[in-house]
Amino acid sequence: MVSNKLKILTKNYDKYVMPTYTRTPLCLVKGRGSKVWDIDGREYLDFFPGWAVSGLGHCHPKVISAIKEQSDKILHVSNNYYNEFQGKLAKEISKLSFKGKVFFSNSGAEANEGAVKLARRYGYPHRYEIISMRDSFHGRTLATLTLTGQKKYQKGFKPLPRGFKIIAFNDIKAVQKAVTKRTVGIMLELIQGEGGINVADRVYVRQLRKLCDLKNILLIIDEVQTGVGRTGKMFCYQHYGIKPDIMTLAKSMGGGLPVGALVVDRKIADYLGPGTHASTFGGSPLICAGALAVFEAIAKEKLLSNTVKMGGYLSKKIRGLQSKYPVIRGIRGKGLMLGILLNEEGHAIVSDCLTKGLLINCTQTKVLRIMPPINVTSRQIDRAISILDKCFNKITSR
Repeated sequence: MVSNKLKILTKNYDKYVMPTYTRTPLCLVKGRGSKVWDIDGREYLDFFPGWAVSGLGHCHPKVISAIKEQSDKILHVSNNYYNEFQGKLAKEISKLSFKGKVFFSNSGAEANEGAVKLARRYGYPHRYEIISMRDSFHGRTLATLTLTGQKKYQKGFKPLPRGFKIIAFNDIKAVQKAVTKRTVGIMLELIQGEGGINVADRVYVRQLRKLCDLKNILLIIDEVQTGVGRTGKMFCYQHYGIKPDIMTLAKSMGGGLPVGALVVDRKIADYLGPGTHASTFGGSPLICAGALAVFEAIAKEKLLSNTVKMGGYLSKKIRGLQSKYPVIRGIRGKGLMLGILLNEEGHAIVSDCLTKGLLINCTQTKVLRIMPPINVTSRQIDRAISILDKCFNKITSR
């Protein structure tokens, strides 16, 4: 039942906000860790916090403390000047990943746009084609939309930019066939989030790295959703024993603040020189202070270890549900980026979970996406599994 408070909000949205989202009748006004509260005071367990943006949960104390302290000093500084935290954050990312340089933006789509521009600058003027994978998702700008391997997102926006190819995921022969003398980059997600939690095969990824080295092609890894601890390592590529030429980040890196990053191997980073790329708000002192606090919290609270431990615990619990309910046909993912594969559409389960106090997501119609904060506890997982159990039991009993 929709409350009067929510009805008033809905009217304002209907009248003044563009209808670009399918909205759930829920208004969240407060969050602490894995818990959130709506406008009427109801409490929920959030196992898909902000589309994985709140990787440390909502309002992590270290992040809040950092942005409160910085907000009393200065919020924004032009990128024509230096600010106290941007260099520190770039150094921290480089230290935790590979020797490179960083460009800061406001979102994952912007980071991926930056990757496209750098790759084309690197290959100019003869090499400009970039290959991406079927079922991928790289953003909503025109270039990243074209890179996205799902036609439903591209519908109504043609003609799309030229110079992009989409091929089968986890198929090295498809890559070999697609590469031409014009190819300059290959972009992929190691776990396709919007595509249904499809995990890249280790051998395939290593073959891609070898092919890129052989052909002087840039390997671009989109870690917008997998990065910053989500899979049990700081960055997902570290599971594969390879190093990308370019890595893109966003979501969890800001602890709830809007941030994106283009991380580029030092050998090619200077192809984007002064005047070739920019972001007015990218890398502001406020955002960088918050992001530094995210990395500090992950280290001090040993959250990579917690992700491995709790990811295993959550997987075990989901397999327990699978043994009870035939509607569950499998589970895939890494760490705390998991997908429950169903034999029927899952949107009704998401809605039922909502009424019972659990927030999750459904993608590709039949995959429940479970991505709790990486500091989630076993007790919180038990509560989420209990709710899912009731929802699956309801399906079985109908």
